[in-house]
Amino acid sequence: MRQRRMVFWLVATLAIAAVLAAIACGQDDSGTGQNVEPRSDATAPAASPAAPPSPAQTAPATTVPTAAASRPNPTLEPTMPAAAPTQPAAAPAVVPTEPTLTQPAPTPQPPVISDLMAYADAHAHGPGAIYVGDATQLLGPPPHQGLMFGVPEAIYRQASAAAILGFEPAGIPDHLFIYNSDYYRDLIDKANLTEPTQLTSSGESIEIQHVCIDRNLPTCVLIQTYWAPNLWERTNGQVDLSVTSFVELGLAGPDTLSQVADGSLDMVNIFTGYVAGAHPSLEVQSLWGTATDWETSYSALADMAPDIDRMLLDITGGSPVLNRNWFAGSDQWFFSNQPMRSIGDFESQQIRTHSASMSDFIRGMGGEPVELSVGELYTALQIGTVDAAVTTLLLGVTGSLFEVADHIAGPVIGFGYTNNVINLAVWDDIPEDLQQIIIEEGAKAELEALRLAPFQNFIALEAAQDRGLEATPFSDQVQEHIQTVVLPEHVIPGWLRRLGYPGSGADAVAIYNAKSAPYTGLMITPDGSVEQVPITKGPRAQ
Repeated sequence: MRQRRMVFWLVATLAIAAVLAAIACGQDDSGTGQNVEPRSDATAPAASPAAPPSPAQTAPATTVPTAAASRPNPTLEPTMPAAAPTQPAAAPAVVPTEPTLTQPAPTPQPPVISDLMAYADAHAHGPGAIYVGDATQLLGPPPHQGLMFGVPEAIYRQASAAAILGFEPAGIPDHLFIYNSDYYRDLIDKANLTEPTQLTSSGESIEIQHVCIDRNLPTCVLIQTYWAPNLWERTNGQVDLSVTSFVELGLAGPDTLSQVADGSLDMVNIFTGYVAGAHPSLEVQSLWGTATDWETSYSALADMAPDIDRMLLDITGGSPVLNRNWFAGSDQWFFSNQPMRSIGDFESQQIRTHSASMSDFIRGMGGEPVELSVGELYTALQIGTVDAAVTTLLLGVTGSLFEVADHIAGPVIGFGYTNNVINLAVWDDIPEDLQQIIIEEGAKAELEALRLAPFQNFIALEAAQDRGLEATPFSDQVQEHIQTVVLPEHVIPGWLRRLGYPGSGADAVAIYNAKSAPYTGLMITPDGSVEQVPITKGPRAQ
């Protein structure tokens, strides 16, 4: 196992060195050397996460980030699971240093673009780094040590470079689609980096309790260690954003939208899989199996984000979406004690599920879905209550499922986000300048999440295999079954039944047809049937 890991990191190191050398020599084939002008029009994305680990099964990080030191006596100290192998990763024989790039003479830019490039230069290679044409500036450590998942910093930098820049000979895809997207450029505009809102309020004492799915999740750790302390510092301590979790408040998740709407909760992380029972229209952003790759998942969900915002505003009576938690490393895998290599291996298996859409997916594979909370997963696999459990790799590792399962099969791709919604009355009581600062710092937190996302996608499978889990990627036959049977006969029709379509839910179906179908090639007809159409967007565009 250790030898395999050393070979993996050596390949990654050589891949990174080759990519960086190509950039330095001006041979960039991937667009990392382009200067991308930020746009002024707005868009936004959406996604589907997975169930969180139980805090009792998660090892806390021992290092508190420097950024949090400026906030006196924080109510909650963040904890972070160590999802890395039991044995630390061995550093490869060759550790590349940050390259000195040879850049062409800059083209004259408008003042705003020049200011943004100056901002990028000033924040390069660490927390707050942004992409304005040079992807190597994104390389650097995260705001909190726990977000490296126990990987030494030298290795973390190498893995991040491989994940962001990609290296085709080693089979490593790049993540440049994130930074070249309209959504990312609009997020830079939203963050107002070059002309931040001036603080005019004084003497305010605003306490906002944010309820996250689980404080041990990377997305929630980022709020605690980046958004909250930055907000505290920028408002001179006038806005205190504290973080708690569903478990700590005894919440299950399905009622979170109504609770933030009526003011029972100040602010909450909305996962559509939890609330879709009452609001199936929101499930348009979490139909499992519709994306075959990270770029498709990200792009389709980004396109429909304004629609999700509008639906959430309608449901809550005006409580706004402040920003989004991007979930990377959240591909769904089936944990089991027996290998699941073919469709026949799923037949009649009792499989844990976490949402209605995933239940439909499991039925399409021939299994029988069983609803279990995250806290029940370990024991259920241990005593055989279920034959398999579906969840994300990083959360399966932090939940120690490798102790009660030997195999993983997948993935069902998931790279997207949940939505952070604040109660309307709480929001209206905040002075306008502080509102805008909260929005800007929330956008900066999203930019940081997207900087870290490639590494989390990259490391998830490696961390699981390092813990002894044997991975069985879906075969071509299984993939074909998903596209021709699971999606058109189970996942999409199941959602339509919950909508009551065609009698109701026409708006949600219109969103799917406009924003998702161009990527999936599956269109919903007026009578509720599903038909194949040409794929016109994303990496599979015909």
